[in-house]
Amino acid sequence: MKDDPIVAEVRQIKEQLAAAFDYDVHAIFSDMRKRESQFRGRLVSQPAPKNAEQHGPAERSTVR
Repeated sequence: MKDDPIVAEVRQIKEQLAAAFDYDVHAIFSDMRKRESQFRGRLVSQPAPKNAEQHGPAERSTVR
């Protein structure tokens, strides 16, 4: 498989981000939520699927 330069760049950024927060996933997500709040007008939300209200996570069927 060829090395994909885009995948390599994403992985490098992920590693830099993780190292900046001492590999603490809670700190990473806290920072992410803070950044999201600064750009609320630029974020896109997807509506919930129509059947999401009818079926909870435990009731959904899985395809195997």
